Amino acid sequence: MPQHILTIEDEADIANLIKLYLEKEGYRVTHISDGANGLSEVFRLKPNLLILDLMLPGMDGLEICKKVREKAETRTIPVLMLTAKGEEVDKIIGLELGADDYLTRPFSPRELTARVKALLRRTGPAEPAAALQYGSLTLDPLRHEVRINNEEVSLTSKEFGLLEILLKNRGRVQTRDSLLNQVWGYDYFGTTRTVDVHIGRIREKIPLLSEAIVTVKSLGYKIKDDE
Repeated sequence: MPQHILTIEDEADIANLIKLYLEKEGYRVTHISDGANGLSEVFRLKPNLLILDLMLPGMDGLEICKKVREKAETRTIPVLMLTAKGEEVDKIIGLELGADDYLTRPFSPRELTARVKALLRRTGPAEPAAALQYGSLTLDPLRHEVRINNEEVSLTSKEFGLLEILLKNRGRVQTRDSLLNQVWGYDYFGTTRTVDVHIGRIREKIPLLSEAIVTVKSLGYKIKDDE
């Protein structure tokens, strides 16, 4: 069965262009033109990937992204934000709310297709691994769950991936470039600032790790060897 992509975009020309190019690549594409109905369709269809405009009637893209990440059944869906807004602050807000990638208009359909492929590759099924323990924290790759004292913590797929790498390499520095390549892929078009944003979100969501995850100046991050 082809992978299903949902695009929420209010400009018909842009939506038709996206649909044309992605269907040529073999994807199944559903288009919704307003925010509220788009969010309902995310919860109903649970697509393999969401392409989300920022400025939408009814509900904006940032609010949709936030609500998608709040639900356990949709929080790991990769989100590509596609918008005319190109200011750095808009990109950072989008990433902080859980977007996995960000593309501004005007855009190349070939670049859009490449980013979609990269996101789907990096969020596809992986071989199960043993659960990782850090104090009262348990990360279970098989269930794709993080728990503190048996209470689940909601993480996006990228946050989960970063934390898993840090826990597997506790005490050893992981450079920003290395983390970016391992979690987003070598063909990711973003910058290492993306890693900083996601690490910040992990620290906020898991107070246990606020000091345990150490920033190594000019290099990257490590998690303390002793929990």
